[in-house]
Amino acid sequence: MKRILLWINFVAACVVVVGVFLQVYFITAYFTGEEGALDAHSVLGFLVIHGAEAIVFLTALGAFWKRWRWIGISFFLLLLGTVQIFLAPPDEDPASGWVHGFHGLLALFVLITAAIIAHHGMKELGLRATPASSET
Repeated sequence: MKRILLWINFVAACVVVVGVFLQVYFITAYFTGEEGALDAHSVLGFLVIHGAEAIVFLTALGAFWKRWRWIGISFFLLLLGTVQIFLAPPDEDPASGWVHGFHGLLALFVLITAAIIAHHGMKELGLRATPASSET
């Protein structure tokens, strides 16, 4: 069961990483004139990425039980993603750009945190190739 949870955790963290890159693409498309891209950005962020962040945390509870550092990092990803969502400007009044600018900045921290979790998952699952030892 632990290995299944590790796989789900790893895949969900990878979904977050890829999703952040897609969100950057969608928001750039919106700012360059593509109206529908904002909806894609919002749906991807709230439903897919934030859902994946929750799955990362929930699976970490089983996959890393009593390894509080990794459970804490997984919770931090969910917390960071939640705060990042609340910093998004509302559609009807995007008044304070200085505050809402943190929405984009925190996306970088979400990306980095999810990448750290995914990298750890690779190691736990044995997906990282180890360099061949040279015997002389």
